Amino acid sequence: MVKKKIEEIVRELTLPITDNYQFEIVDIEFKKEGPNWYLRLFVDKPEGINLEDCQLISDSLSEILDEVDPIEQSYILEVSSPGLDRPLKTPEDYEKYKGHKVEIKLYAPYNGQKKYTGKLIGLLDNIINLEVNNKERIEIPLNAASSVRLFVEF
Repeated sequence: MVKKKIEEIVRELTLPITDNYQFEIVDIEFKKEGPNWYLRLFVDKPEGINLEDCQLISDSLSEILDEVDPIEQSYILEVSSPGLDRPLKTPEDYEKYKGHKVEIKLYAPYNGQKKYTGKLIGLLDNIINLEVNNKERIEIPLNAASSVRLFVEF
């Protein structure tokens, strides 16, 4: 039997909490940085997440994680907003943010570039459709992208 990844277990434990408060789980990561392990949960809601929302999720999730104890090593739990440059992770994200400007970073060069910025046309059959330079359309395989994020201009 294949052991579930910690992120999948935490997602299952978190969904009842986020569903109850009508929050969206944007991303979950469990990684080691220096000597410490971090469990990061990024949540959002239509009107945006505030500090009280993060504290509410953190307190509720901490209680469940202490009870179920699915993580062997000690870790630091962080709950936050995904930020203005939120990542696009699910097909629903690609649908929701059609027409928005995104930045795509690639594992390896595609057509000579490792980074593209343009208007998201959509995701179809695991191909990201992007309009660059206000006219040219390109197709990038989803599995070639190391990250796809909303682009924020300052």
